[in-house]
Amino acid sequence: MNEVELILLNLEETRRRSIKVWKAIPEHMLKWKPDDEAFTCAEMIRHVLESEYYYYQIIQNRGNSQNLDESYSLREFTNLEAEIEFSLSYRETFLNFIQSLTKDDLVNILIDRSDLSGKGVTGYIRPLGDFLMRIAYHEAVHTGQLLDYMRNMGIERPNIWD
Repeated sequence: MNEVELILLNLEETRRRSIKVWKAIPEHMLKWKPDDEAFTCAEMIRHVLESEYYYYQIIQNRGNSQNLDESYSLREFTNLEAEIEFSLSYRETFLNFIQSLTKDDLVNILIDRSDLSGKGVTGYIRPLGDFLMRIAYHEAVHTGQLLDYMRNMGIERPNIWD
């Protein structure tokens, strides 16, 4: 496998496991959250899907996050299947973009997020390959949080280590 294929595999396997976790949360528990400051389960799922779309736009803009399409913010979370279905065209576009990349693109295209330092967050400039790996990591972290939510709710957690 080459670098692009490994990044795609990582993104696809992360999403497959995320969906396995998401589908194991009973619908009546999607509004559950561990405390007043946390995301609900539904908000966490939306955050993951929405963030991937935002990350793709940020990549297209080489780091600039101004004037992003906010299609997700215009939608109400109705149910998990509708949320996944809505995300599919965005995800397909994102994965197709990644397939079009070369090894040189992963190293030489820089994503400049140094503007974040003015917002109280550490700014950075990273190669595209690094940035793409962080997208999967972001999703994996939230999947882990949802597994913890499920433990706290006392519901069965799926085995994601297949």
